[in-house]
Amino acid sequence: MTSVEKTGRRSRGGFDMNKLLGENGALLGLIVLSVALWIMVPSFGSPQNLLNIGVQAAVVAVMAFGVTFVIISGGIDLSVGSVAALSAMVGAWSAADLGLPGGLALIVGLLTGVAAGLVNGLMVSFGKLPAFIATLAMLSIARGLTLVVSQGRPAATPDEISFFGSTIEAGPIQLPMPVLILVGMFLVTGFILTRTYSGRAMYAIGGNEEAARLSGISVRNQKLVVYALSGLFAAMAGMMLAGRLSSAGPQAAVGYELDAIAAVVIGGASLSGGIGRATGTLVGSLVLAVLRNGLNQLQVSPFWQQVVIGVVIALAVLVDTVRRRGK
Repeated sequence: MTSVEKTGRRSRGGFDMNKLLGENGALLGLIVLSVALWIMVPSFGSPQNLLNIGVQAAVVAVMAFGVTFVIISGGIDLSVGSVAALSAMVGAWSAADLGLPGGLALIVGLLTGVAAGLVNGLMVSFGKLPAFIATLAMLSIARGLTLVVSQGRPAATPDEISFFGSTIEAGPIQLPMPVLILVGMFLVTGFILTRTYSGRAMYAIGGNEEAARLSGISVRNQKLVVYALSGLFAAMAGMMLAGRLSSAGPQAAVGYELDAIAAVVIGGASLSGGIGRATGTLVGSLVLAVLRNGLNQLQVSPFWQQVVIGVVIALAVLVDTVRRRGK
């Protein structure tokens, strides 16, 4: 039997280490990291700390789910942090200054995120601007509008928004609402990617935009859908962040866009498009949350934490590059 035949047989029915690491590398890394931190800090594995990790991961994860749509379709969204802050501020301002009922103010805030995403989509699809430039412009526009609306001051949130950061008591169990929202948005993301026309179109566009266009996919319209979803998920993340603090701040979610993109890449998505999964993004978000939580418990300086996280992001991109070259 030749070496080629052996390789083919192993890839069809045997153990393929490259495939295992390619599809589950982030999950294996999360498990190893968690076990190592548990050994070094026994309190790391306590139920309360694990819930804290879930709460810490929730905002970035929900934001990252929206970015996943964009990256799979071959784009990038640098505006999600600012859009999250703007959406939460508009929701709080609508209730406090305009006197809207809390539920309606919440809807207005979420629609603000959708509107910002649609503007991104219009600039990319019809304006032919590179996604990097279009969303970088929106990053500045949304942050500026947040400051204009708030006059540089935080705004108290109505009960309907504060609920997003509350804790639900089910007998002896206390379930943080951000974790429940995280699970819900994860399921929604998985459904969109695997069970809808738009989800399949995202993979097609990210894999080969011209081929997707020739196959009958309306690339322009689908990009509008992609960026609108990203804006909606960013707005939801903004509501969660404001709910935890019971106030919307003009400088909220600064830098969160980088964490969201990092979570998607760590989870195995390709920055060149066409590859990505909801489960991967969830694992990537948990990796960042576990890393930060563990470093805090080890009393590592916040300055060095940034260095460590930067190295992890660089390694994730390097793995993606090597994987694509191998293919």
